[in-house]
Amino acid sequence: MKYMRVALVYDRVNKWGGAERVLLALHELFPDADLYTSVYHKEKAKWAKVFSIIPSFLQDFPFAKNSHEFFPLLMPAAFESFNFDKYEVVISITSEAAKGIITKPQTLHICYCLTPTRYLWSGYEEYFSGRLAKILSFPAISYLKRWDKVASSRPDEFIAISKEVQKRVKRFYNRNPEIIHPPVALIESDLAQKDLNKKGDYYLVVSRLVRYKRIDLAILACNKLNIRLKIAGAGSELERLKMIAGPTVEFVGSVSDMELISLYSRAKGLLFPGAEDFGIVMVEALGFGTPVIAYGKGGALDIVENGKSGILFPHQTVESLVKAIKKAEKINFVIKDLKERAKYFSASLFKQKIKMYIEQSLQKKKI
Repeated sequence: MKYMRVALVYDRVNKWGGAERVLLALHELFPDADLYTSVYHKEKAKWAKVFSIIPSFLQDFPFAKNSHEFFPLLMPAAFESFNFDKYEVVISITSEAAKGIITKPQTLHICYCLTPTRYLWSGYEEYFSGRLAKILSFPAISYLKRWDKVASSRPDEFIAISKEVQKRVKRFYNRNPEIIHPPVALIESDLAQKDLNKKGDYYLVVSRLVRYKRIDLAILACNKLNIRLKIAGAGSELERLKMIAGPTVEFVGSVSDMELISLYSRAKGLLFPGAEDFGIVMVEALGFGTPVIAYGKGGALDIVENGKSGILFPHQTVESLVKAIKKAEKINFVIKDLKERAKYFSASLFKQKIKMYIEQSLQKKKI
């Protein structure tokens, strides 16, 4: 694709996660694309050194690089301050304000939506659970909701990362997005292609240890069944989870990529008891021939074929998960099929779909 220039826009460049993998895949497609963002933290985002990064005026504010959450009311102005006149294509990758950039009619703006701003919409009750919190936050939230609605009308095209996010975009923004799943690079590694089919006797959890991930369900289910569980990850819930863990549960902490590959490839199954917008670890597990036992909501519905690449359990309870594990134990999952399912979420396929989508959108804009 030969464009005059391409720009990428992301909410903030100060961490590593699934969205950052999207940015790196887009960089492979558009190596000369500039990256615009509210704040950039070099030490916490070393992955971003491949980009030419243009931060907003918030970059010079005290504490903004580390604590962007203190500046929500300034985010609209930060993204509206950028000028994109020299670009033919702009792609905003966002779960917050980046979609609110202002472009001229001749510029194609595609929003790759990770989710509509969670604390304003689907997660409002979770973020502001108390009556006092709702009262105190009302003026700011009302302003941000109004702005967010306006911002959602600015992109020419919307893409959602999953069926769940697609539903939210339709509900909150009244837009009808295509779905292009995010890329999962690990499944294309040389090791993923090897015959790693010597399964161990343990189940696996790979997750940040925070409350909404519901790791407690996996622990209590394995306690009840007296089966081995390895938990890879760190987080604020570690001590609480250790207190409820039985003797068959092992916390392995934060692990390297090579250690993670070994854990995935030897596990009997991955337990995924939370509800996520997508859920990259489910795809990674499938890529190493490991079935997934997941709560049947959110991104799991895009990834797991019930009874073929794993088991979806209907209720977020210990009893429901126990039944799902027992059911999975009776199924002879075919490793080749699991790996083939994972390829549907490969980085190469993501780039192919994005490229085609941009070409089609450019043609539509010219009509």
